[in-house]
Amino acid sequence: MESTSEFLLALGGILLLGLVTNTIGRRTFLPRVTLLLIFGAIIGKAGFDIIPNVFTDRFELITDMALLMIGFLLGGKLTFSTLKNAANQMLWISISAAIITAVIVSIGLMLVGVSKEISILLGCISSATAPAAVFDVVEESKHKGPFSQLLLQIVALDDAWALILFGFGVAIVTSLNGHVSFISPIIAVLNEIGGAMLLGLIIGLPAAYLTGRIKPGQPILTEALGLVFVCGGFAIMFEVSFLIASMIMGATVANLAKHHDYPFHAIEGIEWPFMVVFFVLAGATLEIHALEEIGFIGLVYVICRSIGKYLGALFGGYCSKAGNDIKNWMGVALLPQAGVAIGMVLVASKYFPEYRQTLLSVIISSTILFELIGPVFTRMAIQKAK
Repeated sequence: MESTSEFLLALGGILLLGLVTNTIGRRTFLPRVTLLLIFGAIIGKAGFDIIPNVFTDRFELITDMALLMIGFLLGGKLTFSTLKNAANQMLWISISAAIITAVIVSIGLMLVGVSKEISILLGCISSATAPAAVFDVVEESKHKGPFSQLLLQIVALDDAWALILFGFGVAIVTSLNGHVSFISPIIAVLNEIGGAMLLGLIIGLPAAYLTGRIKPGQPILTEALGLVFVCGGFAIMFEVSFLIASMIMGATVANLAKHHDYPFHAIEGIEWPFMVVFFVLAGATLEIHALEEIGFIGLVYVICRSIGKYLGALFGGYCSKAGNDIKNWMGVALLPQAGVAIGMVLVASKYFPEYRQTLLSVIISSTILFELIGPVFTRMAIQKAK
């Protein structure tokens, strides 16, 4: 009974904290994502350590649930009508921001004496962003203009490009180390992405037709959550990307469910409580002392990644003939970095245990930094682009 009371007290307190951050966020330059992370750090292990273990032990489950909803909602932004005028910009900017960031980080680290292997791995990991943080900043801003819509579409694709680059990076480093299995990391990544896309289509196609029948034109909350969690469960079972699977499912439903008036209206009312808990627990589990280990290599990584995102989006904007606001501010909006980067560095550490310490110290410390300050730059970019 004691653990149940601790869990409920922590959950209630964190949700009420979300209301406070909304109020503070409207009156300061800090977005609520950053505020929630800071509050989480204060009450977590790095601070007063008042969040019970019975709650933090469920962080992975809450994270998966929140990201599944984000993937589903981001997929809903990838409709034929919205892509009709922005598909060219979305593809150019998302691809160039990913590739140019990876190249600049890799070259920058090599120039300061970091080995080719570590530089390539860190460069590929640097291309990943944080869809949950970016999505929440856009939602908080209430700005529904072309810049915000394009930003969400780019973020929806970013992690897919990052995973592909990471697969090639692992393959190149494997080859440099003299191993013969050059192609296996690429196949593994392509299987993960391809399997996720197939799963999203398999669930999304019947869902597009069947949902929204109980209450004509509007899928009810039970339908929306059921689809999201079933999709996530199968994705984790089959070891494919649940974020991409839920995104493809969302895009499929949004494009094919012609009888829906508000296809994502139901789930949009419930994702915020999950996001509050997600970001507070993310802050509570941040190892702030890791920032002390960022060192010179980490500093170069942070600078090069920031330059890479800016120049990559700028180049993609020029190639796609985007407006000045998009060219000048899209790269700034793409600075947040979170869970996918951590996941990739853990995989890289298994492939190359000899590089584990350097990879972990750089990515964990820089991710903490980008998690805290990245949303601030995203919010600034949205305001400037308006």
